[in-house]
Amino acid sequence: MRMSRSVGRWAWGCVVLAVQTACANEAVDLAGIWSVRQTDSEQPAVPLNVPGDVHSALLAAGRIPDPYFGANETDVQWVGQKTWLAERSFDVPAALLEQRSVILRLEHVDTFCELAINGRKVGETGNRFRRYDFEVKSLLRPGRNTITALFRSAEQVTEERGDALGYPIPMVDNGRVPHINLIRKPACHGGWDWGIALMATGFAGPVKLLGSDLARIDYVYCDQAHRPGVCEVTVTAEVVSPEGGDSTLTVALGEGRVSRPVSLKPGMNRVSATVSVDRPKLWWPSGAGEQHLYDLTVTVGADTFTRRLGLRTIEVVNQPDSGDTSARPGMSMTFRVNGADLFCKGANWIPCDGLPERQTPERYRDLLASARDANMNMIRLWGGGQFENDAFYELCDELGLMVWHDFMFSCALYPSDRAFLEEVRAELSHQLRRLRDHASIALWCGDNECIGALTWFEASRKNRDRYLINYDRLSRVLAETVEAYDPVRTFWPSSPCAGPGDFGDAWHDDNRGDMHNWTVWHENKDFSAYYTYKPRFCSEFGYQSFSSPEVAKTFVAPDQMNPTAPDFEHHQKNRGGNARMLETMARYFRFPEGFDNVLYLSQVQQALAIKTAVEAWRRLQPRCMGTLYWQLNDNWPVASWSSVEYGGKWKHLHYHARRFYAPLAVMTIPVDQGTNLEFWAVNDFAEPVAAEASVEVWGFDGKRLDAVALPAELAPRSAKLLGKLPLARFGDDAERIGRFLEVVVRGEAAGRAVTHRNEWFFHAYKRHALGNARVDAIPADRQGRWTVTLTTDKPAFFVWANAEGIRGEFSDNSFALFPGRPVTLTFTPKDAGVSFGDFARVLTVKHLRQTYAGD
Repeated sequence: MRMSRSVGRWAWGCVVLAVQTACANEAVDLAGIWSVRQTDSEQPAVPLNVPGDVHSALLAAGRIPDPYFGANETDVQWVGQKTWLAERSFDVPAALLEQRSVILRLEHVDTFCELAINGRKVGETGNRFRRYDFEVKSLLRPGRNTITALFRSAEQVTEERGDALGYPIPMVDNGRVPHINLIRKPACHGGWDWGIALMATGFAGPVKLLGSDLARIDYVYCDQAHRPGVCEVTVTAEVVSPEGGDSTLTVALGEGRVSRPVSLKPGMNRVSATVSVDRPKLWWPSGAGEQHLYDLTVTVGADTFTRRLGLRTIEVVNQPDSGDTSARPGMSMTFRVNGADLFCKGANWIPCDGLPERQTPERYRDLLASARDANMNMIRLWGGGQFENDAFYELCDELGLMVWHDFMFSCALYPSDRAFLEEVRAELSHQLRRLRDHASIALWCGDNECIGALTWFEASRKNRDRYLINYDRLSRVLAETVEAYDPVRTFWPSSPCAGPGDFGDAWHDDNRGDMHNWTVWHENKDFSAYYTYKPRFCSEFGYQSFSSPEVAKTFVAPDQMNPTAPDFEHHQKNRGGNARMLETMARYFRFPEGFDNVLYLSQVQQALAIKTAVEAWRRLQPRCMGTLYWQLNDNWPVASWSSVEYGGKWKHLHYHARRFYAPLAVMTIPVDQGTNLEFWAVNDFAEPVAAEASVEVWGFDGKRLDAVALPAELAPRSAKLLGKLPLARFGDDAERIGRFLEVVVRGEAAGRAVTHRNEWFFHAYKRHALGNARVDAIPADRQGRWTVTLTTDKPAFFVWANAEGIRGEFSDNSFALFPGRPVTLTFTPKDAGVSFGDFARVLTVKHLRQTYAGD
């Protein structure tokens, strides 16, 4: 069991490359196989993976049905209502016991756990988001030892705390656990309007014994001072010394290295040194530059930490609009990185699985790489989830994904008593020191929708001042803790909010701060409603779709493959969601034939909704400087707002996101009550683009009827109106039924030719006389590169290539295909052992016209 902390290998294969790790002090990793049993049952124990959770252990042992299938979620709720005892034996090497201090360190313990070693109590945990260190040397003995962990039901604790309240502290009714806001655990574990309710129990992070003699480095964090041609990095190490003494601090950063003597007192010490980096290679978000990361090594005595560090500056610019002299002027909200104002393109992140054991580095990489590959540069880590495992932040650094990071408060009111606030302060003091050096983290946000929640509940409406004071107390603790541990980053009080100290209605105010725009989905408005808003930064907006047929088959039986079947509806957590999607389908499309086509069309209309919003708002820059749609991913197979469904398959929306977030993009916007069309281009490159644009009129028989050339000299990082044409320019209404537009922009940027195409329809698709195109697909294996060449005799829309049962992505999908313009797609499989023959056998292609019922 003896190992070096420089390895830090987790049971499920995570080698932590970019976090603090020690290499000299003795350590014993307690990850691996434990046993777990229900305390009030005679059932024998089952193996428990650590990191892992009780639900996963019971599922693997055949004790519970798959909670993701059918309505089995209901049948496994008892697991979260019981007390569980986990234990394992381990060997302690003599060298560990020779050290002056040995601590038991636990991270991401879920949640209420009493620990004992060799039958003697170690301590208790009660916060999923804290790190716990317990001194245990006196409890250990040479050779074989036993550790036990008694997990109390978190659901039972919420009930007890709810019963003890002097007045109600309400939360939104999104799940099965009404008082989960009273404990520090991911809120979505109790269920959400996209998520399964699984009150996970177990060790979601590492469990280790760490020994030390003179020094143990607990945290390392850096302050960067950027000047022309140089970056001075002051590195601070928090060092715990059992008895104190003299030592040496050594810091190596890139090619720089500095050492100095330090005198340590017993207990916690802060020691610092400054290293200069000449001509620093800066870290940039994806699409704006390289993601250079320097190797940082910090040594104090026998202990060493390593991490990778990105050098960059980042700020959130909130300035009054120039010339706005009103009493409440508009305010910008712009992320400025290394002096450049960047438009933020991205989506919201939720925990990637309802079962924590399945939240693996491989899953993180798959999802975050999908975000980067869709031209995103920002992820919003949502406040109803969790502070993520280290692999998440390392990958965001590596991939160039900025992180808008909520703290873990969402859609609820919260206690503000001293004990709760001190618990929060301890939680954040750990997380801020742990995470602050990640170049990707762009902003700390206090909560998700908690300012708005002040108006949601009868109790808070009747006694506004009480709940406003409660909220203010908590918000002040968050702000003060950020100021203490990460004063350089912006603290944004809530999302949405109009700004620090402003408790106004940011849900409907598009003139300052960030906005959550749910008008189209929750109020069932047309997609065109997005045109009526001009947000500064829209951090939530979304539209649902169903899962693909192959994912649907994994969670319902064949007789439940129907949008209104009970089990299929169980996998819809937003009330009325399925009916809303079907009603919208009838509004825009001819109703499809067959269940598979219903699922296909739901994803088409989701893509259209989000495309409408993003194009409307990208063109508004610099007024609007960010769109983060809800949501990137799912945590189980479900109808939801995600663009990547459970298992990693890209929906239509994600392929469209790759295009509507493209660095050079063109779009059509109806204005003046639809009597005129504006044609816009957006250039996200850091250089001007000399482009050519054209508006082409096509018939559904595949003939080009007309074309209008537009000048397109585009400044760096800007949007430009290319031209405005009257709708009548394209024929009368009867003529337009048989026509559509293709808008094209071509230019050269970053040393390569860039083209962006975008179609525009004059009416709802159901009114147009689409041709029943014949699309031919020819797959080919080109020296290991799998391709599909598509041709058509008539224009075909939302052409969808699919390889059922084979995980992977196409280079493009859900696009318009024109006669005489073949398209060759590349398919990249994700799994080994899949042959080209397998791919060719299951390949199918469909398009919108083929879904029509009654043909």
